[in-house]
Amino acid sequence: MMQNKTQEAISYYMGIDVGTASVRAAVIDQFGAVVAQAEEPVQIWEPVPDHYEQSSDNIWAACCKVAKKVGQKVDGRHIRGLGFDATCSLVVLDKQFHPLPVNYEGESHRNVIMWMDHRASRQVDRINRTKHSVLSFVGGVMSVEMHPPKLLWLKENLRESCWDKAGHFFDLPDFLSWKATGVLTRSLCTLVCKWTYSSSQGWDDSFWELIGLEDFVMENYTKIGNQVLSPGAPVGNGLTADAAKDLGLPEGIAVAASLIDAHAGGLGVIGADVKGHNLPCENQPITSRLALICGTSSCHMGISENPIYVPGVWGPYCSAMVPGFWLNEGGQSATGKLIEHVVYGHAAYPELQSKARASGQSIYTYLNSHLDQIKKSLPLGFLTVDLHVWPDFHGNRSPLADLTLKGMVVGLTLSHSLDDLAVYYLATIQGIALGTRHILETMQAAGHRISTLFLCGGLSKNSLFVQMHADITGMPVVLSREVESVLVGAAILGACASGDFASLQETMNRMGRIGNVVWPSQQDRRFYDKKYRVFLKLAEHQREYKAIMHSS
Repeated sequence: MMQNKTQEAISYYMGIDVGTASVRAAVIDQFGAVVAQAEEPVQIWEPVPDHYEQSSDNIWAACCKVAKKVGQKVDGRHIRGLGFDATCSLVVLDKQFHPLPVNYEGESHRNVIMWMDHRASRQVDRINRTKHSVLSFVGGVMSVEMHPPKLLWLKENLRESCWDKAGHFFDLPDFLSWKATGVLTRSLCTLVCKWTYSSSQGWDDSFWELIGLEDFVMENYTKIGNQVLSPGAPVGNGLTADAAKDLGLPEGIAVAASLIDAHAGGLGVIGADVKGHNLPCENQPITSRLALICGTSSCHMGISENPIYVPGVWGPYCSAMVPGFWLNEGGQSATGKLIEHVVYGHAAYPELQSKARASGQSIYTYLNSHLDQIKKSLPLGFLTVDLHVWPDFHGNRSPLADLTLKGMVVGLTLSHSLDDLAVYYLATIQGIALGTRHILETMQAAGHRISTLFLCGGLSKNSLFVQMHADITGMPVVLSREVESVLVGAAILGACASGDFASLQETMNRMGRIGNVVWPSQQDRRFYDKKYRVFLKLAEHQREYKAIMHSS
């Protein structure tokens, strides 16, 4: 680490993470330890199915609240840098930077189309039918969760109330760095991953003209960004006076070019020192690691020295997460959200709630211990020998890239007992882990050489979820010492921007720290190989059913 004037004092960095349902902030020291943390919920509107909206004013107010809370825990003079990450949601402002409505009701405070909003399914179909060359960098098929289809939807549906008045379209992480610095520069991460920008070629005029958004070309891309920085690079002159007052931080501290939330999680874990754990990735290139960030949804981050084109997996994106490396990003649109859906919607949920409360445990800790009680002499995973779940209740992001796929459950009975709920919960977690195996095998077949999983995010706190991922993929799972790796990743950006470290890679190595390692149970491998064969059949059968029903 470079010397600074206060070398005897500890340096601190702040990370602010805007997730789906809340904003979190943490102060992290130069060794990667979380010193203080706070969380504040943010509002979500769902006016009609598949439309999910938020408010950028509400989000910024929550950022200010949590930043002030955690900033009070340390001497503010020693906070050296600030980094933001956020969901890849679309923020719309007018030419005076006021919010514009992204809804039919004309509610201008609801000016954010959330990442999980699927309103633009028709638009993304049209975009995919163009077969334009930029689609080769998103696995061959653009997702409805990316921004071009959402922008096209706004032009076609809210022309007068939104599109014609719009002055700025931001990815949420870039909106936050603009609020903090007053600078319109975008992050390479957001533009490359969600907007079709090329780190070497820039914008492709022919793509925007072909899909009917030639407006951006004519305006030299001023509305969506024509100045770009690598993640972790310092933005402008740091924190403005107004933002410093809002956040309770010193004016002028370094603010980093931001990251999408999953990428921040990847940054927080993938570069950690693993010496002494006897892991297959030890003494191997960082490309042998896959970062799995699992919360409401899950993202699978693999990097390579050269571009690898993986069917149905986003990327390859140059320098979108780690400078100098190409990123491939697999994903599952609903994981934590699916587990909640299954558990909360079951007839035995009230019984589970009361028993968990009485035992002083969370519902998931209680379910995990209940499964241990009912498994008898068999391995716990074998409870689902006759129950199989295809987990795409919100479409398949990877590796099939098929928005129309639905969830499937095979093996239901008339029982609605707590035992039944526990086994259904287990089968759902297994279905998610089998989906991860499906993504992994597709990436490996295309040329990735992955040997170790690095897990972070909310679901990494669930021991059953972690063990099933180890058992079903057959790979060891490394957990971060700091559970909140996404916040660590955001703080790493701030540390990099401060100039206290020589490079982003050095910052990752110093501040990313590993905790437990969970090893796969090799004796259960044959059982999970059979489950995986059934898993693949479920998708095959669903497509057959659809073909029958749509045949003439």
